Amino acid sequence: MNLLSSLLKRVTTPRDSRSELRRLYLDLMQRILINTIYEDPQTITREYKPKTRELGLDWPSVAHSMIGRHRMNNLRTLCEDVITRRIPGDYIETGVWRGGACILMRAVLKAHGVTDRCIWVADSFQGLPPPSADKYPADATDTLYRNPQLAISLEEVKANFDKYDLLDNQVRFLQGWFKDTLPCAPIEQLAILRLDGDMYESTMDGLKALYHKLSPGGYVIVDDYHLDNCRAAITDFRATHNIADTIIEIDGSGVYWKKSP
Repeated sequence: MNLLSSLLKRVTTPRDSRSELRRLYLDLMQRILINTIYEDPQTITREYKPKTRELGLDWPSVAHSMIGRHRMNNLRTLCEDVITRRIPGDYIETGVWRGGACILMRAVLKAHGVTDRCIWVADSFQGLPPPSADKYPADATDTLYRNPQLAISLEEVKANFDKYDLLDNQVRFLQGWFKDTLPCAPIEQLAILRLDGDMYESTMDGLKALYHKLSPGGYVIVDDYHLDNCRAAITDFRATHNIADTIIEIDGSGVYWKKSP
């Protein structure tokens, strides 16, 4: 008896069946998005290392997300939690690469039958900006803008959504540098704010433009908190706005906190 048959045999009610199928669908989505199924090698060493992929410490050559299993689990858990607790607002990721984390967020809404929230996909779709060292000294030595592997086009990200049959009117794209797009984005309210901009400037741009739109009880997720410049932006913003909500570790790279009332 295979795993699916074994699990479904234990389903006793229609509600149990829906819940089990939802779990199986989202479990499979996660495995596909980080590609622990076909085990594509990472871009630089051309090797696949299970532990490295689990922790999101490589740049996959094919997978649609590089955030790894732990951060993917965290994202799913928090997205489902705000649905359960009826925390109002859309979901956004600032810095999406191939779109995998946003695809998972859309899959969560789909699995739960949620039709009144949107996924906002914010990226330059041309990689990271060169550092503005005069304005943001913490970014002075940042060289991520030199990596062509991080420059994924809008067309490719849309195509990735479409591959999962998840490209629809609940997915909205914000193309351009965050300093230009986020302050004027037509977002009324957020329940999930996921920051993946790596740099001080990109992280601070997301917080300044969007944090006040995050509902109490919603979550801030910071993918690159343990990069010095990203962490500095979080520390500075929280100090300026007297934010004392507890920062919770995910996997040694990312963290999150719940916004208090």
